[in-house]
Amino acid sequence: MAAPSVSAASGSEKPSGPTAFAPYLDTVANIFHPVAGPVMNTYGRFHGWKESMGLTQPGTVENLTRDVQQVHLANWTFDGARADVAKVVSANPAFQLTHSFSLGSTTRPPAYNFGAIFANARTFLQGGVDGSGTVTMRANQTWAPSDITKIQAQLTSKPGQSMVQIEHDHLGPHYTFSWKSMNPGVLDGTGIHIASLLHSVSPRLSLGFETVIQHPQPSILETATSYVAKLTSLPNPIAALTPVVPGQPAPFFPSWTATAQLQPSGNVQATYYQRLSDKVDVALDLQTIIQPASMMGPAKREALATLGAKYDFRMATFRGQVDSAGKIGMYLEQRFTPAFAFLVAGEIDHAKNASKFGVGIMIESSSMTQEEMIAAGMLTPV
Repeated sequence: MAAPSVSAASGSEKPSGPTAFAPYLDTVANIFHPVAGPVMNTYGRFHGWKESMGLTQPGTVENLTRDVQQVHLANWTFDGARADVAKVVSANPAFQLTHSFSLGSTTRPPAYNFGAIFANARTFLQGGVDGSGTVTMRANQTWAPSDITKIQAQLTSKPGQSMVQIEHDHLGPHYTFSWKSMNPGVLDGTGIHIASLLHSVSPRLSLGFETVIQHPQPSILETATSYVAKLTSLPNPIAALTPVVPGQPAPFFPSWTATAQLQPSGNVQATYYQRLSDKVDVALDLQTIIQPASMMGPAKREALATLGAKYDFRMATFRGQVDSAGKIGMYLEQRFTPAFAFLVAGEIDHAKNASKFGVGIMIESSSMTQEEMIAAGMLTPV
């Protein structure tokens, strides 16, 4: 009785011999092998050579001066009075509601903004609406550790101020390529498009470029390219071998970063950032302003240097800044409790004999219990 079953099983098996296309496939392979073989071997040797150099991920061109921006006051200072109230609804996934008020500013009218934030390991969503009805949104989606898509949009009743921006970052092992489109036209490709590439050429040096493509109409196309360079301190070999102890701060190792950018107009921007200690950061920014005489005004040949420092205390953060134009500024964030902070900002422009001053508060409340906040890492257990 076993013989028929064996025969049936063997009859159902497909022959494993060569197919009718095998000779043609072998012929195609033999034709392209003299060309593809050396190319693949060269690429393999080049890839192995790059891996042996110890190249690092350089980051994006957009965040080239991010450390300097965290120290300087451009993204922090304000004038008048402001209040930010946040309500933490959930910690994992993160969900937060915010109310922001501002008034008394010499540069902006009184404003109110209501916002909501949702975030988890891969998705970040933020939306807001102000008193004039302007709606803003931002969404970040991490598809993989090497690919991130970002979308920003603004809807307003004011003509010409509504916009949408789509951006994608691809982070390779030794490079980053980014593409950004603002108000892109799906059919004719109009809009403003920005392509950037930053590649690590040594463990310390990265080089790249950023090209802006302005295509407002199908018949108009303008491009401008700037070139960037980034130089960092050597990685500390002791830091890589030092174990991280949970609940304790990591040991401090000094580091610095220098960047340079050559703009299409011929102007140069150079920055330098250094961590002096685990609580003190300093940053220097130098910008040249070279402008030929035109209908817009006379020729200019100037430079502006800005020096700033950031001090982190146990319950406060202080930022100070001075530039070569005679402007001095400061920003203080004093936390009396983890949920309440008092803000003070000031600026004096000696050249223009002008000054600005601002005060504010930040209040954060939560519907979570103390045990839930400790488990989420929002509070330190006593």
